[in-house]
Amino acid sequence: MFPPCLWVRYPVVESNCLPIGCRMDVSSLSCGYYQIKLPYWTDCGRPGTGWKECADDHSCATTCVINYTAKYRSKTSCPDTCESYARIHNGGPHGCMKSSTIPYWHKVQSKGCS
Repeated sequence: MFPPCLWVRYPVVESNCLPIGCRMDVSSLSCGYYQIKLPYWTDCGRPGTGWKECADDHSCATTCVINYTAKYRSKTSCPDTCESYARIHNGGPHGCMKSSTIPYWHKVQSKGCS
């Protein structure tokens, strides 16, 4: 089950809870409340009417993040915790095992998720 604190905290970390459109991030576009990239949107099941539109719609983007993180958390040996979900969101399918996602987890924690 997706920890409910995360869909509240991610957009604070990613976009200050604003539909900020798209920005370049590590040589590709990241869009909306959760800074969703096109491959992430595809992996989450392509909800809504399109990638950029979904990313800027809070409900659709939240559905995408929940689908994506739940899909990959269930395919890893990572625990069912806020930390695992945050690190998968940030680092991809095996993000919960990558040390490079620890700083992102600390940002999420600083917004009240534990």
